[in-house]
Amino acid sequence: MSAIENLKTSGCAVRVSGLTKSYGDLVAVNSIDFEVREGTCMGILGPNGAGKTTTIEILEGLKQADSGSVEVLGRTWNKDADAIRERIGVQLQETVLTEKLTVLETVRLFRSFYSSGDDYREVIELVGLTEKESSRVGDLSGGQKQRLALGCALVNKPELLFLDEPTTGLDPQARRRVWEIVGELKRQGGTVILTTHYMDEAEQLADDLIIVDHGSVVTRGTPQEIIAGLEAESVVSFVPAERAKFEDDELRALVGVQEVRREADSIVLAVTDTQRAIGALYQFLNERGLELLDLNTHRPTLEDVFVSLTGHHLRDE
Repeated sequence: MSAIENLKTSGCAVRVSGLTKSYGDLVAVNSIDFEVREGTCMGILGPNGAGKTTTIEILEGLKQADSGSVEVLGRTWNKDADAIRERIGVQLQETVLTEKLTVLETVRLFRSFYSSGDDYREVIELVGLTEKESSRVGDLSGGQKQRLALGCALVNKPELLFLDEPTTGLDPQARRRVWEIVGELKRQGGTVILTTHYMDEAEQLADDLIIVDHGSVVTRGTPQEIIAGLEAESVVSFVPAERAKFEDDELRALVGVQEVRREADSIVLAVTDTQRAIGALYQFLNERGLELLDLNTHRPTLEDVFVSLTGHHLRDE
């Protein structure tokens, strides 16, 4: 039997309404609303301090909200905590495991916490640690510990899986395996809530995304819908020899230019008409006698939208 087969959910897997959490004068989560459809992966993205970690911890039952409501698999934490724990799996960003136990002993221990689940050796095989099952946790690499934490989150065949940056520190092959596990879980009816620092991972795994900043949801939708929200044909990045000789508003006035931002040595333009915008840019620089050191164009990405909305790259956290 697969470690993630026969998963069953019904209706909306998670429903969040008016969720609010403050720490003194700091409002970490400000009346957030969203739903996670069964059998899908919801990605939650946001810069450091945006409120995503607090939101996830409330959904996992690790923190209590000040106000608002949270339903997890049709139940609430204040009434059905034990029933929810039986049906969810959680991989934290940092999982501290007992270093003297072996991989096999660790997974077997986590399996004992649940009334039902999968054979622990099959879970170990699923996350690619069969050759390490007799090794002590303290002797594992960081990536192997990350895979072990994922295995511990899968031992009860969770209907809802929380993954907090699951592939940080993993090599490309192990990272791809995590993607396959998520895909298989969804195909069998399971639901995933994911945070990640990798935009390609969010685009690959998430059916729906919400981007949070300053405790509020700033946009939501499928990755394709969010990218389309930038309303740009392409993104143009260029490096002029001297930047101080013109203002951003002068660039915004160029034909086809919709948005301007500065990053390190480069200037980034979101443009609605690539050919005309580049032509206008060359003319603008020539009229001022400015040399162009570099120029690149690409189709808009989720990263471009994220920076546009939050002012940060996701990896800047």
